[in-house]
Amino acid sequence: MHAHTDPDDLVPLKVLIAGGFGVGKTTLVSSLSEIPPLLTEQAMTTASIGVDEADMVPTKTTTTVAMDFGRITVDDSLILYLFGTPGQSRFWFMWDELARGSVGAVVLVDLRRIDDCFPAIDFFENRRLPFVVGVNRFPGADDYDIDTVRDALALSSDCPLVWMDARDPHSSRDTLVTLVEHALARTSVVRAG
Repeated sequence: MHAHTDPDDLVPLKVLIAGGFGVGKTTLVSSLSEIPPLLTEQAMTTASIGVDEADMVPTKTTTTVAMDFGRITVDDSLILYLFGTPGQSRFWFMWDELARGSVGAVVLVDLRRIDDCFPAIDFFENRRLPFVVGVNRFPGADDYDIDTVRDALALSSDCPLVWMDARDPHSSRDTLVTLVEHALARTSVVRAG
């Protein structure tokens, strides 16, 4: 937090980081958080065989079982509380509680496993919660242009789609800024309507 920031002047916003299993949610929260992030990572065991689709992420040895939490002060007036959702379907029951009071979400996508992002996209569309799609730069992500990915995801033209790297704090921060701007623009349209 900035030394000259008065806590009473800060606007706190809750943001969800969602997407499929092993797509980079924990990595994004960890790369941005100015506090030691709260991670609920547990070791994957043989019990996850046939349950978690780990074939495309063979080096993954842990998984989020509740949520990840981090905090980032964007500027003198804005602080974001980051809540990373669990990616496996057996934990989706927690998403409604995590989404309560949030300004919007970042849905991370691994283009090698594009089907894994649809439950998150459907969740936020059905709840009319603003979201942006962040194509995480896994191998092959840059092989596709924005129109091809937008069509494959069946995204509306007003849903922001960005390429980003969850390991890079600057890239992750830019994605969050895109989300906040999108959420503010949607709020302005609703109020004007």
